[in-house]
Amino acid sequence: MTNAPARRLFGTDGIRGTANRAPMDAATALRLGQAAGRYFNRGTHRHRVVIGKDTRLSGYMLEPALTAGFVGAGMDVVLVGPLPTPAIALLTRSLRADLGVMISASHNPYEDNGIKLFGPDGLKLTDDQECAIEALMDGDLDAALVAPSRLGRASRLEDAPGRYIEAAKASFPRSLTLEGLRIVVDCAHGAAYKVAPTVLWELGADVVPIGVSPDGFNINKGVGSTAPAALAALVQERRANLGIALDGDADRVVLTDETGQVVDGDQILALIARSWLSRDRLRGGAVVATVMSNMGLERFLAARGLDLLRTAVGDRYVGERMREVGCNLGGEQSGHMIMPEFGTTGDGLIAALQVLAVLVDEGRPASEALRCFAPLPQRLVNVRYAGPSPLADAAVKEAIAAEEAALGTRGRVLIRASGTEPVIRVMAEAEEEALVDATVARLADTIRAKARAA
Repeated sequence: MTNAPARRLFGTDGIRGTANRAPMDAATALRLGQAAGRYFNRGTHRHRVVIGKDTRLSGYMLEPALTAGFVGAGMDVVLVGPLPTPAIALLTRSLRADLGVMISASHNPYEDNGIKLFGPDGLKLTDDQECAIEALMDGDLDAALVAPSRLGRASRLEDAPGRYIEAAKASFPRSLTLEGLRIVVDCAHGAAYKVAPTVLWELGADVVPIGVSPDGFNINKGVGSTAPAALAALVQERRANLGIALDGDADRVVLTDETGQVVDGDQILALIARSWLSRDRLRGGAVVATVMSNMGLERFLAARGLDLLRTAVGDRYVGERMREVGCNLGGEQSGHMIMPEFGTTGDGLIAALQVLAVLVDEGRPASEALRCFAPLPQRLVNVRYAGPSPLADAAVKEAIAAEEAALGTRGRVLIRASGTEPVIRVMAEAEEEALVDATVARLADTIRAKARAA
């Protein structure tokens, strides 16, 4: 697992919080722009940063604050408006920018927002880089402010959506087409509300879009990858071949087959791994996933001579491990899929296109192709807390150790603090569902009691 340095602002996926409250306020965004600008303002070339966002109302507050910080630090700013997170990573590289910024809180409701940073290689910043930027933010930023003659400029890149659309289409095999397929795509009223339906339509599909009317307040509200019920119902109603549900910034995806059955990231990883292995495209002899992935996926891969390499939760850690071991497929149960030949970070739309390529090539319905393995019973409960983390309590530690000992080799327990919100995630997995439910209930009750006592 990755041992991350202690960070105050940055979590598992950038900085996140309630909009217009620290740290997700204009003042912090301004200082972040100044500090990150100073950190990346090296060398004699003209420095550039790409800034994208999703559709939250608070993006209109954070975008100009970040812009002011970067311009004051001597960096030119390229504004691209609402676009998926993977598009920002792609544009950062293709425009030879020093830094990419995505303003989004992913699957969270509109009240929240977040800021993710990408380096010039299109990769999310390392823990060490984020720590260095935090240190600059805590210090005197006067040194980051350049002379008036060296101020940056801000401009808008009008063809940014078209660049991402073409890159996404290029990930789909040229020999195949989506003609004859009806696809429902749920864009969560988020960053992909224009580009995702366009990509699918231009590849030949009959597209039924939902979640494509953002108003600043409705992102992820009853739609998207964390609320796929509406998608599943519409897939059945319209007799579609597949349903695609993206989250607010479109870096992750869940699918529904033609019966309305929801398919998570583990099954998507299994399908792509099987397909790529049969075509000698899978590298590294393994797939990288997180500690959350089902043991059923691990057994499925092992039966094919493949390892499942687990990391801490966060697609950034998945990507880091993939680069370390030379794998070209990795992801999370929640739907982040990383395929380096197509992009540097999770991309929900491109992952869906890889699944569609298998469905078209093999001529099988999604309900058959996407049922690669029977998952072991797994249950996840979130326990919200205020103040210190209850995981530091001795009684909680003892309870976790006791449940782990009781399960033995029959299953596993995973308890972790979320990196994006004040909740403890309590997960258990075993071959008997009743055992899983009882284990999670006992641990959640213990943690909940300690959280109230604190």
